[in-house]
Amino acid sequence: MSDIPVLFEVDGDIATITLNRPKAGNALDAASAEALFDHAIRCDLDPAIRCVVLKGEGKLFCGGGDVGGFSAAGDDIGAYLSKLAGVLHMAVIRLMRMPKPLLVAVNGPAAGAGMSIALAGDVVIAGRSASFSTAYGAIGLTADGGMSWLLPRLIGMRRTQDLLLTSRRVDSAEALEIGLVTRVVDDEALAEETARTAQVLAAGAVNAAGRIKDLLLSTLGESLEGQLEREVRMVTQSGLDAESREGVAAFLEKRKPDFKGA
Repeated sequence: MSDIPVLFEVDGDIATITLNRPKAGNALDAASAEALFDHAIRCDLDPAIRCVVLKGEGKLFCGGGDVGGFSAAGDDIGAYLSKLAGVLHMAVIRLMRMPKPLLVAVNGPAAGAGMSIALAGDVVIAGRSASFSTAYGAIGLTADGGMSWLLPRLIGMRRTQDLLLTSRRVDSAEALEIGLVTRVVDDEALAEETARTAQVLAAGAVNAAGRIKDLLLSTLGESLEGQLEREVRMVTQSGLDAESREGVAAFLEKRKPDFKGA
């Protein structure tokens, strides 16, 4: 495999971002964080892309930040972490805010920031051998990559406290049980299930999916009245879309909608 830290490929209307430092457990360094951000911008802005897949090359999904880089930074560790986390956060924001679904395929351990970017997916499919660890406490650091925002919303405060304070490993079965992932499949079926799900998401009403993402990101910070107002604005915008007209027509004509054509 090439020395490019993050691979990017577009096949039809599906983009695939692959973390590509398998010998380093796909750990995130400055180059990989910047590449991830660049690809996230492309995915966000390219209207031809209807679904984005994020995965890792090799046996790990992502081992988190490159600890070797932390050590090499020496007394400049503060500046190093500030830039690394800052760039990573811009990538995470783009991927979570882009108006199209993010599908994450977790093929092995996801730790630290690797766990954070895995959880950022709208749909997260894990292989049976996948596992999750916050890992930060084990090296005396605090969470980044959005983990302190995502975990309480996904699994609740008590479980979040447990995972962040103990850094214990969560296997795929527990991850499914507590709501970290969408579903778990056998390792050998992960690629096929990811491809199938990506096709389903890309064929869906992507404009509506983008608005659903927006609504869900705001829901816990809004009052009931505020969220209801956001809902009425979003459903109005969706109703004016060609997607909605196609969906309604297909329903009445008892056929499958063609949202891509719309």
